[in-house]
Amino acid sequence: MQNKTALKDITLFVGFAAVVLCLPIILEPIGANYPDLLQKIAIFGIFAIGFNILFGLTGYLSFGHAAFIGVGSYMTLWSFKLLTMNVVPAILFSVILAGLFAYLIGYVSLRRSGIYFSILTLAFAQMCYSLAYSVLTPITNGETGLQTRAIRTNPETSLLDADLRIIDQAFGVLENGVPTTNFFGMAMSGYTGFYFCAVLLIICFFIAQRLTRSNFGMMLKAIKSNQNRLNYTGIHTRPYLIAAFVISGMYAGLAGSLMAATDPIAGAERMQWTASGEVVLMTILGGVGTLVGPVLGAGLIKYAEQKVSSWNEGILESFFSFLPETLQHLMTNIGSLFVGEGWHTTLGLMFMIIVIFLPGGIMEGIQRITNIFRRKSNKDAKGASAPQPAE
Repeated sequence: MQNKTALKDITLFVGFAAVVLCLPIILEPIGANYPDLLQKIAIFGIFAIGFNILFGLTGYLSFGHAAFIGVGSYMTLWSFKLLTMNVVPAILFSVILAGLFAYLIGYVSLRRSGIYFSILTLAFAQMCYSLAYSVLTPITNGETGLQTRAIRTNPETSLLDADLRIIDQAFGVLENGVPTTNFFGMAMSGYTGFYFCAVLLIICFFIAQRLTRSNFGMMLKAIKSNQNRLNYTGIHTRPYLIAAFVISGMYAGLAGSLMAATDPIAGAERMQWTASGEVVLMTILGGVGTLVGPVLGAGLIKYAEQKVSSWNEGILESFFSFLPETLQHLMTNIGSLFVGEGWHTTLGLMFMIIVIFLPGGIMEGIQRITNIFRRKSNKDAKGASAPQPAE
């Protein structure tokens, strides 16, 4: 039985890795193979996988994970400004700082459960947003946001106006104009940036898969199933919850770091409650508690955000051009309510349909289709093996 489960996990991991690496080819027919969108799918896939470790395994719903996105982004920008434009130190420092920050928030928030936990995390996230937007402007640069600059030549120049980058200066890595992020010389833009994010997504998926199958993951599932029963048996569940919260925060910090690595700017808007709500939608749409589901949900929402929001009346008119002119205008006017600036309406309807008919998300729909074909295959096999009547 264990060998069968291990083989299934290996097959799932290999299949997931192959699909992620082939996304530019797979998404080409629907016009979603350009680097910017692919990078967002990979980054928010990491964010959703990490969030699912907390929400999917323990059942604790956090509305404050955007705070860790912001911490990762700001830490990455300061690493670029103080040390080097190489993304490795930035990512390491961001993940560590996000983990420490998650421990502080989790230590307080996890004293409560249910809706009280959710409200506490939301309050912490909004507090962090307000601090980044106004109070901590010497660190965050307020509403303008933090950006990379040319290397400072005048010692009196502020670090918000020019960068120090002591490692780059020590090795003589000086750039003219706007500096670019890199991974040991490889620019973090275009398809190079996507494949860098894709490799990290695959690594994060593997870690999440191992955690889910481990004794630690089984304990988290037990907490979701019946936390009171575990407490009555003498098992102290809070350390497991704090560990899950910290791991989830580190995933979010990594996602925030990659956002800043592929687009070197960090703003307070990344810490708003809407970003926390977005990852909740991704996880529910894909399938709470599943490994692949959150990534599917992230890809679906990011595709809708990029493509559906770019559609306009001209595209709708050409789409309905086969209809009579009066009906064409009518369908265009109706369709315009769901595209462009109204793409959130389409997202809301999609979310309602999936929650009503597929409570388990997209993965439940895939499982249902798989079961139909499996039952049909079993019936065919039984019919072929049944004894034929003698003539």
